[in-house]
Amino acid sequence: MEKFSFDFKAPGTPYKEFVLAFSWAVYTFEQYLSVRQYRKLREPNPPKSLQNIEEVREKFQKTQEYGLDKAKFEFVSSLFGQIQSTWVIVWDILPWLWNLSGEWLTYAGYGTDYEITQSLIFTVTMTLMSYLISLPLSLYFTFVIEERHGFNKMTLRLFFMDMIKGFLIAGVIGLPILALVLQIIKWSGENFYFYVWIFMIIFSFILLTIYPTLIQPLFNKVTLLPDGELREQIEALASRIKFPLKKLYVIDGSKRSGHSNAYFYGFFKNKRIVLYDTLIEQADNGEILAIVGHELGHWHLNHTVKVLIILQIHNLILFFVFSQFINNIALYRSFGFETQPTLIGFMLFQFIYAPVENVVSFLMNILSRKHEFEADSFAKKLGYGTQLRSGLIKIQLKNLGNLNNDPWYSAYHFSHPPLPERLNAIEKTD
Repeated sequence: MEKFSFDFKAPGTPYKEFVLAFSWAVYTFEQYLSVRQYRKLREPNPPKSLQNIEEVREKFQKTQEYGLDKAKFEFVSSLFGQIQSTWVIVWDILPWLWNLSGEWLTYAGYGTDYEITQSLIFTVTMTLMSYLISLPLSLYFTFVIEERHGFNKMTLRLFFMDMIKGFLIAGVIGLPILALVLQIIKWSGENFYFYVWIFMIIFSFILLTIYPTLIQPLFNKVTLLPDGELREQIEALASRIKFPLKKLYVIDGSKRSGHSNAYFYGFFKNKRIVLYDTLIEQADNGEILAIVGHELGHWHLNHTVKVLIILQIHNLILFFVFSQFINNIALYRSFGFETQPTLIGFMLFQFIYAPVENVVSFLMNILSRKHEFEADSFAKKLGYGTQLRSGLIKIQLKNLGNLNNDPWYSAYHFSHPPLPERLNAIEKTD
């Protein structure tokens, strides 16, 4: 029997057709899951485990209405995105945009041998087009859906200021990094994947360091949590489990949204906890302590470190596999390119690597949900089981989070377990 083999470098390999077929297969599957979720959002009653809670009965209809509005929006936006990506691939928009960037480069007096400069022009142009194309949907979601349900606190001016700031920050940080990565690939030859991987690890740590102190203040006001009972209680909790708390902040999340959150950041013995002002408004001190205890559980159980290591291993594999495709002429030709720019090669490689990324994303969601259960258990062991339960219910209702969730939809999409599952686990945890 003749042995079957596939030559991924063979001329005429139908990469474009594969990408389109897989893209539409994933879109169809995700729409099926969305229909299942939509049906759950039309059910007249909450899950049995929540039906005896008075607050749930009072807010259930509103949570369903918000969920249905978001689901309808997702049907439209996902279809729009799918048609857009298909149009870009079928009509060879990427090679057209690359050639256009080359023409602009020529007008400026440079030749197309300035590949890195052309790559930067291409990136800016493509990013700007993406911003403009997605703008109507972003405006509708913020100023119609979020406004309708009482979450939007933004003005049009603030919305556009955020968009402009985001674009400029991405350019100031992203373009030099992109240029350096492309230069590293040119310098380091066929083993570039290792050097790019090391560089990206260093850059990630730098970004994690500067984001809270230099970037986030451009969008939000961050202040120290005032002296008082809540501050003393959080500091006592941190001291109790030897969490190296250096600063305790409040962020004005209410400036933009009514949704709430809390998180910590920082390396080694230099940790900060950040509370959204909306969380302080929505929950009492005991519930806030329970939520902080949950977040500290992620630290105590090394969840952040574990995820960081997994992601870095994944990135190394990603860059290595890309190194096997970077000189694949058939890949470039399939998508209409006559040359082989490095940036374009990575973009096209990501298209064909998408099946792997979908599996990785699903597995990371499973891991994330496991970590959430463990962090809940940690908060309960600290003595905050009752407060965590009431806090989760209160925050879910204040944020009009879905109470009815299809198990297939939540398993595929959610990085956090649905509320009924978390409450059930808290009750069962010793």
